[in-house]
Amino acid sequence: MQIVSQNRFKDHLTSSETTTQVGILPQHFLQLCSSEQNMDVAIDITEFSYLPAQAEAMRVPVPPSERLRLPLPDGRRVSGIRYGTGSPQITLLHGAGLNAHTWDTTALALQRSVLAIDLAGHGDSSWREDADYTPRTLAVDVAAALDAWTDRPQVLVGQSLGGLTGAALAAARPDLVADLIVVDITPGIDTSAGPAALREFYAGPTDFASRDELVDRAIAFGFGGARPDTERGVFHNTRVRPDGRVEWKHHFAHLAAQALAAHDPGDASAPSALSSAGWQDLDGVTAPVTLVRAIDGFVSAADADDFARRLPGARVVAIPATHNVQETAPARLAALITDRLATAGL
Repeated sequence: MQIVSQNRFKDHLTSSETTTQVGILPQHFLQLCSSEQNMDVAIDITEFSYLPAQAEAMRVPVPPSERLRLPLPDGRRVSGIRYGTGSPQITLLHGAGLNAHTWDTTALALQRSVLAIDLAGHGDSSWREDADYTPRTLAVDVAAALDAWTDRPQVLVGQSLGGLTGAALAAARPDLVADLIVVDITPGIDTSAGPAALREFYAGPTDFASRDELVDRAIAFGFGGARPDTERGVFHNTRVRPDGRVEWKHHFAHLAAQALAAHDPGDASAPSALSSAGWQDLDGVTAPVTLVRAIDGFVSAADADDFARRLPGARVVAIPATHNVQETAPARLAALITDRLATAGL
């Protein structure tokens, strides 16, 4: 498969992608994805230790799963998870403040070879010194990962920031994408409603004595669900530093107070992650495109109508779910992905 350098990839895109302005998608932080139990208990807390219980609840087999890491030319690394065996046909991109494990239940529902990638600044992928987490910049690392870890065009599924990143990738590297599914996001959408509580949550400390302390804080702010789910989410979204303190893995948490204070969709000259410049990427996508609208998520019926008007060849599907569709309606989303896989002839 063709390998394209980061510079060549950026040559394809407009100069606006090099901005260091960060646009946060606030409600991603409200749904903490995946976990740990009490740090004082001596138990196995490897990153895949929760899959058996999740699989049992869904009554499906547990697929082989492994962590992948790829060094990048600039000294950073991109990381991801491969579920199942054989060459992946489906690649999943998470939203802001999440990580590859947000797709665990969707991957279990799919029961196929699946690749879930940690976007730069998230999960086990490196943070960027320039704090540039706009979609076209993120897409560079995704392209490198697909060149290394896949051998065929993918059904590419991106939720929120991952959806905009998927559009940027599909426009610049059509050889990597057979079908694009954008989950509950459109370029330029207004997601700024109600970020005050989130700003307060992240305005506090960025490191903690234990994960239990962070779980307690999240629950006190009304974020997450039942405590076991919140524990699982905190485990997968945090790390223990050499000094024993616990901190968020994703860079956005460390930038959140500044970013939320200046939250704005941006424009073509100074775009954020939410920039309406993403329409240019979608216009350039040659693969079939599907928009999944979460009925209780970010994309309104009017937003979906606007998407259909701008991209008359695209398919629009509404699913009863919240913004993190992969967590709140994984079976429905997996069925849609499987349908697109068949349509793409994969």
